[in-house]
Amino acid sequence: MNKETSHKDNFFERVYEVARQIPYGRVTSYGAIAKAIGANRSARMVGWAMNASHGLEHVPAHRVVNRKGLLTGKHHFGGTNLMQQLLESEGIKVVDNQIIDFEKVFWEPNF
Repeated sequence: MNKETSHKDNFFERVYEVARQIPYGRVTSYGAIAKAIGANRSARMVGWAMNASHGLEHVPAHRVVNRKGLLTGKHHFGGTNLMQQLLESEGIKVVDNQIIDFEKVFWEPNF
């Protein structure tokens, strides 16, 4: 494994560590995860990690949305509304790909 691949894997694992802590019925943002792991300007890379997490156990990628509460990653889930269905099964209301009461269900990772 080359140095770049190792660094990426380490970054992704740190992202997954935070994502695994998002409580049921809550969401966080790509940017909040980036900030929590000390990579403030890496929200897009957090998104790449979430996209790569499908199939990994216990990584609730459906609970990670953009800073406005939009389901921007929904096309990476099998089925057109799977991300929304998973969120709604946890009691989170979604209308037109937007989380309703985003501020109330937002979880800020504190490390």
